[in-house]
Amino acid sequence: MAVPKSKVSKQRRNKRRSSVWKLETPGVTTCPKCGAFRLPHRMCKSCMSYNGHEFGKVEATAEAK
Repeated sequence: MAVPKSKVSKQRRNKRRSSVWKLETPGVTTCPKCGAFRLPHRMCKSCMSYNGHEFGKVEATAEAK
């Protein structure tokens, strides 16, 4: 049977359970071309551009009738 070698102190236990050390959510920027929200250093999904370059065509969505 597994038995702890020594008692974990309240301070050490609480440090482990705290959420201070966890990563924050990434910042969201706007696309300079279309103004849509996107993550930094990533291609814009709405206009398919990054750093002034086009990487494909945006597919037209089917309109509701």
